[in-house]
Amino acid sequence: MEAPKVKSSAAELTRRYIDRHPSIRDCISKDLINYSSLSRLIMKELGIKNEEAVLAASRRYAMKLAKTDAEGAIIDLFEQSRLELRTRICIVVAKNEWIVLKNLDDVVKKFLAEKSTMQVLQSTNAITVISEDKHLPDITKAIGGDHIITVKENLAEITVKSPPDIEETPGAFTYLMTMLSEQDINLVEAVSCYTDTIFIVSREDMMPAFDILSKVIEGRIIPNDSH
Repeated sequence: MEAPKVKSSAAELTRRYIDRHPSIRDCISKDLINYSSLSRLIMKELGIKNEEAVLAASRRYAMKLAKTDAEGAIIDLFEQSRLELRTRICIVVAKNEWIVLKNLDDVVKKFLAEKSTMQVLQSTNAITVISEDKHLPDITKAIGGDHIITVKENLAEITVKSPPDIEETPGAFTYLMTMLSEQDINLVEAVSCYTDTIFIVSREDMMPAFDILSKVIEGRIIPNDSH
């Protein structure tokens, strides 16, 4: 006796239809589709009566495709990236006052001319200077003790150097941050600057962080479904 055929759900039929039509799948992944029109087309061609079920299935599948395509683009990007590691890095956090920036002007010009490591970041509450340990005395002297909030030295700087496409790849910076935080890596500072993604960590976290980022760019680490 022949076993009875199991009737596919509207959701399953919708997914199969989309998978059989690459042009529709591509438009969905790029958010270029009218879901009501697509649902009516699927209903007509497959003889499905429940428009609400088809519409809901189309939207759910679109979310899955968008997530998959986005993560795929990020993984492809980092597989074209490379790592650089520097040790003996310091961070000086100062008050966000115009005099601090003014005092740093000559120091910044000098270090940049020497091609030394140097980043100056301004946020609402503070000015952060990242440089090499050997420059710490010059930096603290230029800023002035009254303006300094914290000083940290003997840190490590890991830079992910990526192609220019990183500027057009949403979620790339967050992706790396998530990979590191899931392994309990404490980030002292994280900066995204054009094609460089820079992470400052303690010497204790240096090798674990470098290993994680190496696995990312070598394609040996896969994101969890929760990402």
